[in-house]
Amino acid sequence: MPTEPLSQKDIEDRLAELPGWSVEDDALTRTYRLGSHFAAAALVMHIAQTQEDLNHHSNLTLGYNTVTLAVNTHDAGGALTAKDFTLAERVEKLAAAHTT
Repeated sequence: MPTEPLSQKDIEDRLAELPGWSVEDDALTRTYRLGSHFAAAALVMHIAQTQEDLNHHSNLTLGYNTVTLAVNTHDAGGALTAKDFTLAERVEKLAAAHTT
């Protein structure tokens, strides 16, 4: 069963609950700045595991002390769906543990 795209209103409402996230180039995006390269790499590993658990994967980029995600739903034609926001919510919880 295909995943349904969210309406623009649903996207705006859900974005309001995710400070720091935005929509760029039709993807839900966020960059985290961490205290070190090791901390950033550790966050990437935790995000990768979460993506496997959800069977939903982002474009995930590791910089020196940054981690950037960009996600949309390929099986919905690249639209934003509830899957993308579920992943973002889970990543927010992970990032909070890595940045404190």
